[in-house]
Parts: sequence; structure tokens; C-alpha cells
Amino acid sequence: MPALTDAQELACDVLVIGGGTAGTMAALTAAERGADVLLLEKAHVRHSGALAMGMDGVNNAVIPGRAEPDDYVAEITRANDGIVDQSTVRRTATRGFDMVRRLESYGVKFEKDEHGEYAVRQVHRSGSYVLPMPEGKDVKKVLYRQLRRREMRERIRIENRVMPVRVLTAEGRAVGAVGFNTRTGAFVVVRAGAVVLATGACGRLGLPASGYLYGTYENPTNAGDGYAMAYHAGAELTGIECFQINPLIKDYNGPACAYVANPFGGYQVNRHGERFVDSDYWSGQMMAEFAAEVASDRGPVYLKLSHLPEESISALESILHSTERPTRGTFHAGRGHDYRTHDVEMHISEIGLCGGHSASGVRVDDHARTTVPRLFAAGDLACVPHNYMIGAFVFGDLAGADASQYRAYEGELPQEQLREAHELIYRPLRNPEGPPQTQVEYKLRRFVNDYVAPPKSGARLSLALEAFERMRGDIAAMGARTPHELMRCVEVSFIRDCAEMAARASLARTESRWGLYHDRVDHPRRDDEAWFHHLDLYKSPAGAMEFTARPVAPYLVPVEGFAPVGGPSRHLGEVHPEPVATAGAREAAPVAVGRETDSVAEPAAEVRATPRLLELLALAEEEPDLGALNGYLTDPEPSVRRTAVTVLTETVPPGTGPRLARALADPDAGVRTAAVASLRELAETLPAEPALRDGLAAALSEADPAVRAAALDVLRALRLGDAELFARSLSDSDIAVRIAAARALVSVDAAADVARAAADPSREVRVTVAKALATLGAGAALVPLLDDPDVLVRGAAYEGLGTTGCPADLAARAELALTDPAWQVRAGAAAALSAADPGPAVPALAKALSDGNADVRKAAVLALTRHRGVDDARSALATATTDSDADVRAYAARAL
Repeated sequence: MPALTDAQELACDVLVIGGGTAGTMAALTAAERGADVLLLEKAHVRHSGALAMGMDGVNNAVIPGRAEPDDYVAEITRANDGIVDQSTVRRTATRGFDMVRRLESYGVKFEKDEHGEYAVRQVHRSGSYVLPMPEGKDVKKVLYRQLRRREMRERIRIENRVMPVRVLTAEGRAVGAVGFNTRTGAFVVVRAGAVVLATGACGRLGLPASGYLYGTYENPTNAGDGYAMAYHAGAELTGIECFQINPLIKDYNGPACAYVANPFGGYQVNRHGERFVDSDYWSGQMMAEFAAEVASDRGPVYLKLSHLPEESISALESILHSTERPTRGTFHAGRGHDYRTHDVEMHISEIGLCGGHSASGVRVDDHARTTVPRLFAAGDLACVPHNYMIGAFVFGDLAGADASQYRAYEGELPQEQLREAHELIYRPLRNPEGPPQTQVEYKLRRFVNDYVAPPKSGARLSLALEAFERMRGDIAAMGARTPHELMRCVEVSFIRDCAEMAARASLARTESRWGLYHDRVDHPRRDDEAWFHHLDLYKSPAGAMEFTARPVAPYLVPVEGFAPVGGPSRHLGEVHPEPVATAGAREAAPVAVGRETDSVAEPAAEVRATPRLLELLALAEEEPDLGALNGYLTDPEPSVRRTAVTVLTETVPPGTGPRLARALADPDAGVRTAAVASLRELAETLPAEPALRDGLAAALSEADPAVRAAALDVLRALRLGDAELFARSLSDSDIAVRIAAARALVSVDAAADVARAAADPSREVRVTVAKALATLGAGAALVPLLDDPDVLVRGAAYEGLGTTGCPADLAARAELALTDPAWQVRAGAAAALSAADPGPAVPALAKALSDGNADVRKAAVLALTRHRGVDDARSALATATTDSDADVRAYAARAL
């Protein structure tokens, strides 16, 4: 493991990360404009990136005379349900032909007809954009040859087998990157004037049906490196809830290549030979139709080729078995299948993130600039919907051109970022016997399949977030012995980052859009009024993942059926998971719901309610008073009442608080849930009026425990309750209500009432009581909890003594508790000794620094920090600066 200070430092004007399609073009353009370029590739540029696998044709060539840029922009807008930045899409449309000519000058071959004109094919029902490449397998060779030209070698330095893991930022901009050599393990630091991310899609997100980690539809080396690096550098990402899902050859997990076969007469059919796809462009809507057909009694689905003449089949074989994927012919032969006698069974790929094939990526403008100054993104990594190969070249060119104006950064590199990157890279070497990367990655991606892949729901996405949070520990525990294994371990951390982004973004967008790509079964309809927005995510200064709903910019090309709503962005902040620890309330008995009481479906009722809903939504624009809304709040249809609660929350006319409190007694659970959410949302702004207090107090006797808990929380927030009112709920049948009551009693300094709950049968309540008594400074009331049978309660009680004070008799008990079998109790005891006399406390805490549990050692360090005026405490802290745990070391160093 190299030391942090033993780094190989490189410098350049433009740093390009990724040597595939976009990265190669960015390097060439930047060098042509006079910049000194460093190209980092974790493999070898000669055969890296998705392009090295071969390319059978260009999917989006806008050739003059055959297609118009505006038509292409409209096509992509429709394919993405209107959520596009047309200025970026138009760049591909207007510059794509020049890029074709440039590639042709390099030696790339495009198919032409007998008159030397480009042989553009029409695959979609509108627009001719597909330009075949008969020798597409050689594209990467041609580009590599350009990189190695003498005049380019003078400007472009290529470092193969170097894997960046973080973009470095300083002074509010990108200033370089940090990584390591995947063959030698050397630590590598780069300072640069600008950084171009071109690392491709996140192809290793979902797990293929085969279970083989690298048998993905996309290039399996693309593990979301750039998505994670951009996120941790502070850049905004967008559309991450819009997944990439593709049709593929069943069991082969390679593309079925309809783009190649369709011009020859091939097409997709169900088992009866019927063409079934209504959607025009290959989009999420088309994939939804495809998935429905596969799952129906009309499945499986096939790529039909057996009806074609021999010359067409021979031509297809020459393309599909060489240019596209050489193993494809071997796969069919192994099954005894021939295109002349067998049609090709198709299926659906695992999910991934990809700007080039859907709309997930780093947010960029029409110069490939991200939201971090001097950081650029291009290719499948960037969110330029359906950008494909030509778009990757175009945005690589744009990024290289704009980045070339900057010169190498000469300031001090951020040491904290270097330390974090060093830890990320090399920590598996400290634990060579830890779980191998293959096992951890398989587990992670199975969670993606189980909980994140469509159809999505709030509950499954919430379970996914719990799983991904737990997996931080699994990833930190991975073991490695070689630099290659270190590379794979870092890739798993990138995949985890992308999985969390995908789950949180999918949870944030409470609608269904893009067909199969974002199919929320709990929000089954598209909601243009609330969600005709980009959903941007970013890392807040505090390290949380936050979201903003950004309106779609005015279109450059009008598209019928879509109209950007404009207006300001809507800050959403963090998106929290739904409660999924239990299936309903723990104390609740199973309830059988008959059709006559089921408020979920009944389409006829929904149709009847539609006019009322439309009236209500129109009324909302007029800022109605409570009188105008009362009829809707008492409407017989629950969906109308729910919507009326929402409108009331948005407009907040006088009397809103008491009316929402009345809605807590609504017979429909959905209305009650909406009222609870509204009261919590408005708790800090509602007038603390007697009518609201009366309504909330009445709600404490409602049957719904969520209503009772919310009423207590709002009464507490508005200072409308007293100890007598709150204390009654300490005997409630629901745990959450009793916890809310204890917290409410703290707000009125009712320590005696809180102490009465110390014998509650629920551990969760007793833990809350211990924390509440500590807040109230009621140290004596904590003493009975020190003997509690539950380790968490005892730990919380000891920890509370660290706040209330720890007299000599209790300090002796805390010192003894440092030997408790439960680490939670030992950690709490260490916290208690922070408030004890330093004479006995410091030696006991110094001894605790050798505890086998890192959290106990951390608690001891924090306790010693309060005694650091004592020489022995400072000596003990000095020994902790070499602890094996990073937190222990850091807190000890900070204390000194």
C-alpha cells in the first residue's frame, strides 16, 4: 500500500478520463486547439470502451437531404415524453453530419449507394436516421491510429491502466483527479486546468438473468465510474430515475439488433407472428409494450428472420457475427439454430443508467459543461437523451474545444479529498481475507433487481435504500490482494452510489413516465402538472443526496402534445424512504377488505369524480377561501376530499388548521393520510388557535394510530398542549403514539411524567424515555434504567448520564459497565464517564481505548476529549491517533 505522500503526480491542461468514444474525440479536439492533454484509461485505449466491441451503424445520422435537424429534435422530444433540453439534442442534430465527415476523413467507413451518397435507412416510421457501417468493427482502431499520429503524440499523453476514482475540486472548480495504477497499485494524482468525464454508462447496475456479473447488455467495464465521480465532485445529475432497459437475445444478453435487421426486412413479432409494437421510436413506451407482450399468452417475442431470402440472411450474418459481436454466431450454433430455420427469441435486459440510450446522466449544457466549473461530461455518461455514438463524438468534440482554453492548476491540491480517495482505493488491502468483490457485487445487484427494477413502488424502493445503506459496511469490509482486485472493489462502490441515486430518484418522482423506464405502480399515471420537470440530484455540503425539480426549458422546436410549464425550480431536499419495517402497525389485527369497502380501485367512481376534480383544480388557481373549498372537503368521493386537502395545504386560507384537524377523522384512510402529511408540513406556520387545539385533542381518540401520533407532534410543535393532555397518551396501545407522547412531555418539561414511562413494555419507548430524561437533566430518573434488561436501554441510560452529570457512585457503576458483554452498554458507559470526575474516569477511559469494538473506542475518545485538560487524558488520546479505525484516529487528533 503506497503512502499518501508517495504519489505519482502528473500535470496537464486538459485531463480526459475514459478512452472510449467521447474521450478519444475530446482528447483529439483539445490537442488540435493547442492544449496539453492527458488521457487516463483504466484498461488500454487501443481496445477500451463500448466502441471497441464494434458498431454496426449510426442510429442518429441527420444527413442533409434525408432528414432535418428539427425533425430529429422533435423525434427525441416525443421519445422522452417531453422531458428534454432541446438545446443539447439539437447540437447532435446540427453537428452530426460534420462529425460523420470528420470520421470518414479518419478512415471510418459508412455505407454508400451506387452514386456515392450515404445509404441512410429508415427504421422508424418517421425519419431516416440509420446509417450502416459495414466495417464498424474497426472504428476504435481508426481512432487509436489518430491518437498515435506524431502531431497528436506531442500534445496527448496516454496513461493506460490508470483508474481515476475522484475528481479533485478547489476554489469552486475542477482542478484534477486522483486514482491508481491497476497493474502496479501506484497512487496517481493529476492537476489539470479542466477535466472531461467520458467513462460511459453504468452498465453493471442490474444483474443479468444469467447471474453472470459481466454478462451485461452494456459494456461491463462501465460500472458507473463517472456518475459517482461527478456526484462526489458536486455536479448535478439528472433523469436518474429514467432507466435504460433494452430488448436482447434471450440467454445471450446481446442486442437483437433490430436496427440492423429491420432494413433487411426483419421485424419483431409475438409467437403468432404478429407485429405488436405501436410506439414508433425505441423508447420506454416501446419497451413497455414489449414487456407486456413477453408476459402475455402471446409471448415469447421473436426477431423474425426466417422468411428472408438467402442473400439477406447472408448479409445479416456477416454483420451480426463479426461487426456486432463475434460470439453471436457461436451462440446460435451451439443451440443448433440458424436464421434460415429459426427466429431469434428476444427478452429484456437488466436495468442500467445511460444518457445515450435513455436519459440518465450528468447534467450538461450545449457545450458539454456540467454545473461544476471546468468539469465537462460527454458520451453515455452525459444526459443528452438518445445520443448514441454520433452524439458521443459530438459532445466529446464540444467538451474538448471548451476545455482547451484552460491551463494546468498551480495551486495546492485539496489534501482531505486526497486522503478520502486513498482510503477508498486501498482499504481492501488491510483486510485481504474479507468478502471478495464478486460476492458483494452479486448481493448488491440482486437488491437492484429485487427492489429497483420496474415495476417500481415506494415500498420496494424504500427497502432498496435500507439495503444499500447496509451495504456500505459490506463494501468497506471487502478484501483484495492485487491492484486488479482493488479496481473491482472500487467499481462496487461506484455501483452502490448509482444504485442509491436510481432508487432515491425513482422514489422522488411520484408519477409514471417513460413507459417501462419509470413505471410506478403506486403512482400509475403521468402527472404533467406536477412533474413536467427534470429531476436533478446533487450532493449537499452536508453530504446528503438532495433533489430539485427543474422546469423544462422552452422548446426550440415546438412538439404537439408537449408544452413546457416554465416557472421556478422546486427544491425538494432529501427524499426519505417510506416506513417498511412492519407490514402495517404491529399491534393491528389482520383486516379483510371486501370490494365494497376497497377505496383503491373502482374505475366507475373515478370517472364520476373526474368533473369534480377538474373543478377543484381550476378553483385552486383562484386562491379560494375555506368556504369555497368546504363542499369539496365533504364530497362523498374520497379522491375529491383527498385532493381538496392538498389544495387547502397549497393555498392555506384562514381556518386551514382546524379544518385539517377535522379531516383527521375522515372515514377514508387516504384522506386521513393526506391530512396528517399536511399538518406536519404546515406545523410551523399555522396559527396556534384554540380551535386547532380542540381539533387535535379530539384526534387523540381516533382509531388510526398515525393520526394520534401526528396530533401529538403538531400539538407539541405549536405549543398547544400541556402535560396533562400529553400524559394520557403514555398508555396508548401504539408504540409510535407513546413515543410521540414522551417527546411532547419533554417540550413542557414534564420530567416526572416522562419518568413514569420508564417501565413501558416497549424497548423503543424506554430508549426514548432515557433520551428524554437526559434532555430534561433528570439524572436521578435515569438510574432505574441502568438495570433495564435490554442492552439498548441500558446503553441509552448510561449515555444520558454524560449529559446530566455522573456523580461518584454512578461513575463507579459506569466503570464496571465498561466490561459489559454488550458493546452498546460499554459505549454508553464511556459517554457517562465524560461527565465524571477525571480522577477515576480518565484511567478507565484510557483502558477502554483497547476495546475490541471501534464504537466503544470512539466513545472513549470523545469522553477523554472533555477531560483533555488532564495530562493523562492527553497521553491516552495520543495513543488513539494510531488506532486502526479512521473515526477513532480522527477524533483523537482533533482533540489534541
